[in-house]
Amino acid sequence: MPPEIRLAGARDAAPLARVAAATFPLACPSDTTADDIRSFIEANLTAARFAEYLADPGRAILLAAEGQEILGYSMLVSGDPGEVGAALTLRPTIELGKFFLVGTSHGNGTAGRLMAATFEEAAARGNRGIWLGVGRQNARANAFYEKQGFVVVGTKEFRVGGQVFERDLVRERALEPRSVAKRPVTSSFSS
Repeated sequence: MPPEIRLAGARDAAPLARVAAATFPLACPSDTTADDIRSFIEANLTAARFAEYLADPGRAILLAAEGQEILGYSMLVSGDPGEVGAALTLRPTIELGKFFLVGTSHGNGTAGRLMAATFEEAAARGNRGIWLGVGRQNARANAFYEKQGFVVVGTKEFRVGGQVFERDLVRERALEPRSVAKRPVTSSFSS
């Protein structure tokens, strides 16, 4: 049975923080220091921060779960894309700010199902495009995003603690138009 894909709620803040703290270091460049990773997690990926994210109407967090165990999550962030906006070609657009799965869920189809639900949610919010930043050296993530239809449109800076990485690729993808009324409500994705 495939994992359930659903919008996260307030009760999910602490479990999301645990998954985020475990998965974020896997996506960091190999020269990222342990202190900088810890600093980033403490500033951005705590239960308190996830509670703030979940309360923010400009964000949506979807999660993949088997029972009470969260296997992964995605976070959509509405708003002005800032300096990245010059590279983007689609408007309105939304950022895929986070997309992480625990290692045991890699290669079993969970990522594809979570991404499909993420696209549905992004389109249901009225967006024509979705964009993300990904480390240039993260071959696994780049191959996945390319397979999902994201194309490279530019680069951006990413900061982890005191380190600034200018190697991140900006990827963008068009979304199929949807309306909130057309959002699927099934056993695999429900709101």
